[in-house]
Amino acid sequence: MGDVVLRGDDRHLSGLWFAGQKHFPAHLAVVSSAHTSAPRLPDAVRQGYEELMAYFSGALQAFTVPLALSGTPFQQHIWAMLLDIPFGRQVSYGSLANAAGLPPGGSRAIGNAVGRNPVSVIVPCHRVIGSGGTLTGYAGGLDRKQHLLALEGGIAGNRGLFDAVPIVSGLTCA
Repeated sequence: MGDVVLRGDDRHLSGLWFAGQKHFPAHLAVVSSAHTSAPRLPDAVRQGYEELMAYFSGALQAFTVPLALSGTPFQQHIWAMLLDIPFGRQVSYGSLANAAGLPPGGSRAIGNAVGRNPVSVIVPCHRVIGSGGTLTGYAGGLDRKQHLLALEGGIAGNRGLFDAVPIVSGLTCA
């Protein structure tokens, strides 16, 4: 499935992307977990990494790493709503639009905000689905969205599909 890239400091995790996904900040350098000369990881990045490993192994359903989400007030409002979607549950874009008080057709605005989520998986944008249960619109790719939803549904054989890789902004690797 590819690498998961984390960005943050000692206090907050501010980014989590699948390497190469839509809206992935290309200036970040990937630091492999096997890269022995990597600097000390910031505390929140380390916590995010450890929680992701527990999540992908099926041992964690709720993340506690502190987040610093950078976006418009509307995006931040929608991302806060995503954090309220329980593990193993899904909501439609239309339901989110309705809950946000948007007029009919507001699901497009929801989709745009969800698609700009800077902390994938932890801010569970993968739990937002199309009307009728269709899988639509995931910046990390629909195959990953399907695997994340299967993981949360407890389907055997879908654990361990991801390699999490901590990231330190500005670091360059040979």
